[in-house]
This record gives sequence, structure tokens and C-alpha cells, in this order.
Amino acid sequence: MKFKRILLKLSGESLMGQKQYGIDDQRLAEYAQQISEIAAMGIEIGIVIGGGNIFRGLSGAGRGFDRVKGDQMGMLATVINSLALHSALESIGVKARVLTAIRMEPIGEFYSKAKAIASLQAGEVVILSGGTGNPYFTTDTGSALRAIEIEADVMLKGTRVDGIYTADPEKDKNATKFDSISYDEIYNRGLKVMDLTATAMCKENDMPIIVFDMDTVGNLKKVMTGEGIGTFVHN
Repeated sequence: MKFKRILLKLSGESLMGQKQYGIDDQRLAEYAQQISEIAAMGIEIGIVIGGGNIFRGLSGAGRGFDRVKGDQMGMLATVINSLALHSALESIGVKARVLTAIRMEPIGEFYSKAKAIASLQAGEVVILSGGTGNPYFTTDTGSALRAIEIEADVMLKGTRVDGIYTADPEKDKNATKFDSISYDEIYNRGLKVMDLTATAMCKENDMPIIVFDMDTVGNLKKVMTGEGIGTFVHN
């Protein structure tokens, strides 16, 4: 399994590390280091980060925020995380660029497929922020959309767990892990891997996904060198 171009989806919650809120500097530095390792292997890297460490649109709606406003706040949270990652990468000598789904120059350049692919081919890590630019879509859907658009070979979903299980391993000690699973089986079993929109997009466009534990340093490189960690999702 050799991938030339990937879309890496990072969780905003994971960026909190040991904190209750915001960005943990150590976790951010670890992510940047892991990304730098695979960039050095010549892999073209697109990245989408969630915003849940700062604001979640859906939980905001539950607290009385208008859903559209809440989702827009969530999109801005992903931009804050993207700028932090951009800064962390540049500080260790990795060329990176932030593209935003909504116009907000000079914070980031406005996203287009052509611009993203040109940057990838020039050896830059491209951080795709602002979700899809629309409310009612999660960053999972944003990353599925961007993975398909930039013609990535695979979408990597970095999470806190080391793959997909029959049940939540944090709650059920008898949960067993899948080495590989089809989109249909995820749907039929009602497994919470990504939201349905994102899963359907990946299935329809034949975009394979690898779900793995990004919080263990070194795992990203292991995925790239085909060490068979995580769970492979396919048609």
C-alpha cells in the first residue's frame, strides 16, 4: 500500500491534549513532527482539522445558538487550529499553506482545487480550513470532499483510538477491532466512524479511508510505510 498523495483529517478534540479547552502546545508539536516525517518521504499532504477543541456548532445549537451561526463559529474554530498547525510546521522548516473555504485574506488564501494541487505538487503541506464553507456539514464531510477534490489516494482519519471496533472500546472491554471493513458494513452495523454524509461521499467516489490513532507519536509514518495499523475502509 503505497500512497503518493493523502488527505489527513485531524481531530480538534485531540489538539486539546491534556487540556480542557484550546490547543496543547506539546500535542501540536507532536503532530507537526509526525507530518514533517512523512513530508520528508516525498508524500503530498493535504490536512483538514476539526474545531471541537474551541467550538462545536452542533453542541452550540443545543445551547440556544442558531444552527447556521453555530456552524459558522465552528468553521472559524477550524481556521484557528489550521493557523496554529501552519505555524508549528513552519517553525520546524516544513513549507505549508493555509487555504480557507470562505474568503478571509490575508488570514489564508481562498480555496480552489487548482491552487491546492499546485501547492501539493510544489511540496507544500496544504491545510484546508473552514470546512466546506457551508453550515450543516461536519469537518468529516469537509475532509471527504477535499480528499476527493484533490484526488488523494487515501483519506487518513487520525483519532484517539487505534481503529474501528465493534463497539466503543472506551466503554465496552469486549469490543473487537476490524483490520478492514467495507462502507456498507459500517452503515449496516450503525458504527460511528464518520457522519453518514462523509461515509456516503467516500463510498460513492471510491475513496479508501484508514482510521488510526494519531496521538501515538510515530503512527503516521507507520501507516505510510504500510505497517498495517488502524482499520482500512473500502468498497
